[in-house]
Amino acid sequence: MSTPAPPSGVPRRISSWPALLYGILIAGAGFTVYFFAVLLRFVGLLADPYGRSLGIVHKLVWYSGMPVAAGFLLILFDLFVLLPGKRTRITVRWDPPPNLDLTVVLTAYNDESSIGRAVEDFRSHPKVKRVIVVDNNSSDRTSEVARNAGAEVICEKRRGYGHCVFRALEDGAACADTGLTLLSEGDMTFRAYDIDKFLAYAPHADIVNGTRIVEQLRDLRTQLTTFMFYGNFFAGKLLEAKHIGKGTLTDVGTTYKLCRNSVLRDLLPVLDRRINLEFNAHFLDQALSYGFSVVECPVTFHARVGASKGGNVGNLRALHVGLRMIFGIVFSWRPLACRN
Repeated sequence: MSTPAPPSGVPRRISSWPALLYGILIAGAGFTVYFFAVLLRFVGLLADPYGRSLGIVHKLVWYSGMPVAAGFLLILFDLFVLLPGKRTRITVRWDPPPNLDLTVVLTAYNDESSIGRAVEDFRSHPKVKRVIVVDNNSSDRTSEVARNAGAEVICEKRRGYGHCVFRALEDGAACADTGLTLLSEGDMTFRAYDIDKFLAYAPHADIVNGTRIVEQLRDLRTQLTTFMFYGNFFAGKLLEAKHIGKGTLTDVGTTYKLCRNSVLRDLLPVLDRRINLEFNAHFLDQALSYGFSVVECPVTFHARVGASKGGNVGNLRALHVGLRMIFGIVFSWRPLACRN
């Protein structure tokens, strides 16, 4: 987790400051004011043909240039001055995990219709030693079906997605006979044949994060609408801007990820399990903040079996979760009462 000192003349505190992230936000605010002024002028042409509002429009256009200019200066400062101190990797990492056996941990909430097939799918992979299902207070037969399919079932009584994922990672990391923990969901959106892809990327990173961004690897109809898809991509790029030089991020909402158990044991104490549906973005942000290596791996994404119950219920709920992700990335992560 140690990083080399930044270039001479750039203090470490300044070098680590996310100037690119704040530059994008400040410039974006300026452009928003500018386009509002343009819209106001267009409406004014219809409602105010004598141009009495023209002075206000001119002031908005003039003052919008200030945050745009300031934002661009911050962006250039980060890219050309700070970035050399942030790019700590000198060569391509090649560090194969000593133990490639997996413990698969599946989060589940009222997934009776899918959990049995999910367990059987992951148990069929030769590298999987066990499948653990963490049932977060299901009211149906999720636990029974999972157990009958051959999974170890753990009931997490604290409600909320963050509690469920944290417990899954905690129990996976505690398995002494496996070196890796694969986190997924019990709704059949992800499949075991992608484990081979994860293992191919494992020597390059501490955490391999699955990305659903590749169009050819997604089913035509999934619970992700176009709004959710590009909103998730936008949040990923904000997180990438915050940690510029440390990784390429396109999907911060996916559950599907492979983690080294040794890394999880160090990372879990700095995670807040009370954070709910935006927990995966929080996980990646904290991992990068503490110097762990994260690499994305393209995975297949399938239509879920059963009804969506998380942040993909609808665009309005996805917007709420997305805004909380952005707030956490830019300012700080704050717990929110669970809703499942």
